[in-house]
Amino acid sequence: MPTLLREPFHAGAAEGLVDALKALVDETLMLAEALLSPNRIIGEVEQMRALQVAADDIEPTDPARAEVLRSRASRIGLR
Repeated sequence: MPTLLREPFHAGAAEGLVDALKALVDETLMLAEALLSPNRIIGEVEQMRALQVAADDIEPTDPARAEVLRSRASRIGLR
């Protein structure tokens, strides 16, 4: 018969579990929001794509500006 080794319950473990559950709930809510309003997500993706294309076009002549456009594109979904 196997013997179970039990470790004492630590407060740090509970905090980690709570943080993981909060992250799971946040992600679930964001998914539900995206499924309920896909047009907003599609619009954001179109904006990101337009900025990436513009950055690619000006990369040879103005790499600093291209980097600014890519940076803006990377932050669109974080609003």
